[in-house]
Amino acid sequence: MTRHARVLEPADLRVVLKHARKTQAQRNTVIVLLSYKAGLRACEIAGLSWPMVVTASGEIAACIDLSGTVTKNGRPRVIPLNKELARALAALHKLQSWPRDGPVIRSQRGGHMTARSVVNWFAEIYAEAGLTGCSSHSGRRTFVTRAARALVKAGGSLRDVQELVGHSSLSTTERYIQGDRAAQHRLVQLA
Repeated sequence: MTRHARVLEPADLRVVLKHARKTQAQRNTVIVLLSYKAGLRACEIAGLSWPMVVTASGEIAACIDLSGTVTKNGRPRVIPLNKELARALAALHKLQSWPRDGPVIRSQRGGHMTARSVVNWFAEIYAEAGLTGCSSHSGRRTFVTRAARALVKAGGSLRDVQELVGHSSLSTTERYIQGDRAAQHRLVQLA
């Protein structure tokens, strides 16, 4: 049986952010939020560059225009920006003196982090936070689960979640969604 990355509750996310902000607070906040609020993979976080998140006039865009050069399957996608992530990106953009190009998430040497570095970074943060069963995919899996649960309110479909996260098939997206026992009990009572 394949073990899935843990889906985190809002309180867990607050703990992760607290630990992430101990050093390089702005950058690390953006790393966490790109995973939890946009569903990006480690390779996409590592490869994200400013032209993918800023407008031609240099402002933070309303969407991440994720290039196919950084996605797992080579297909570009557009992800609307969550407000909290947009604020964090704006703060990081200002801290980095409003760049128009280059990496959003810089390594210690100033270039792009590698996907492996992002994976290792998440492992260290989860260990510091005392959260078990987590990996760099926990944020992505949390994003998919929360988005799927919000579909009724948003008037969307599971296909919308699939497109946001760039899965080739709907069955892959479905495997990411963690069930909710309380919701299952409410559904049975409504049926």
